[in-house]
Amino acid sequence: MLEVKELVKSYGTGKNQHKVLRGVNFTIHKGEFVAVMGPSGSGKTTLLDCISRYKPFEGGEVLLNGKDLGRLNEKEMAKVRNQEVGFVFQDFMLLDGLTVFENVCVPQVIRAEAYQEMEKKAAQLLQLFDISQIGEKYPSEISGGQKQRAAVARALINDPLMILADEPTGALDSKAAETLLETFQKLNETKRATIFMVTHDAFSASYCSRILFLKDGRIFHELVRGKKGRREFLNNILDVLSMTGGDSNVH
Repeated sequence: MLEVKELVKSYGTGKNQHKVLRGVNFTIHKGEFVAVMGPSGSGKTTLLDCISRYKPFEGGEVLLNGKDLGRLNEKEMAKVRNQEVGFVFQDFMLLDGLTVFENVCVPQVIRAEAYQEMEKKAAQLLQLFDISQIGEKYPSEISGGQKQRAAVARALINDPLMILADEPTGALDSKAAETLLETFQKLNETKRATIFMVTHDAFSASYCSRILFLKDGRIFHELVRGKKGRREFLNNILDVLSMTGGDSNVH
């Protein structure tokens, strides 16, 4: 599904160059729910930006279903972002001038899909996320949790190969965060949605099936949940973070 091989990313030039990613390697298989964690400044969001090619990288490969994203031109990459990857951001990124229903439809509008099928899919997603009642409202009129569920619905409308989520619970209160995480878990378990989530929050990470820990620009540790309960897995995550100096926020 997603293969990252020897990924290298630096900022600055010459003596002021700072290498953020120093040869990152990992694979995410179809149907996995994976989080990446690490100390502040460890390169978590930079990693996501490089995978989605919002930022260029100097070395290595990013392969999505065997397709080398680093070799695509901007037009080809824009098509991948619209059709093969769904994005969920901390600040929602909804368009203020559109209703919730219209925001969910945006990726299909970009693809010039037939309106009847588009509206049918959007209505199904609004129902799935229990936000049908706010479909005609504007982002300024709804809560943060509702905005984020709308953003997830938008991310799913084109049936992407993978969802990339950057701190998706960061702007939510604990109840809204838990609702969103349960939604991700349900999508993963019932629809085999592949989700790759950047988070600093151990509670959020405990919903995942696998955790990758970044430190000093490399993956230095991995935790697999297996048959553990979420509480036990959360304790395992906190143990790793306490040993490595990572953030250990818990809702």
